[in-house]
Amino acid sequence: AIRRAATILAEQLEAFVDLRDVRQPEVKEEKPEFDPILLRPVDDLELTVRSANCLKAEAIHYIGDLVQRTEVELLKTPNLGKKSLTEIKDVLASRGLSLGMRLENWPPASIADE
Repeated sequence: AIRRAATILAEQLEAFVDLRDVRQPEVKEEKPEFDPILLRPVDDLELTVRSANCLKAEAIHYIGDLVQRTEVELLKTPNLGKKSLTEIKDVLASRGLSLGMRLENWPPASIADE
């Protein structure tokens, strides 16, 4: 009796919806907008205290902030000389990053609100 009732109900509903062609909604696979390393604080780079303090003084808090700067911009930073610049470039290179990178939509909303 229940099977018959379900069949009748399905036939009645077909006027409004094609029950045989019910598709699962496509789930979009979200890939991160940025490499997760760019969202990490510059303290994670384990730079010397002098280099880290110079970057903080220039409001460079995330690795993503740092890689967007050029060598010329960093050399204009007070107390940051060629030795510190070389250290920063070496540490970034060891992580597959470099200075002067272009990052669209930086900073992401997740850290811009902080």
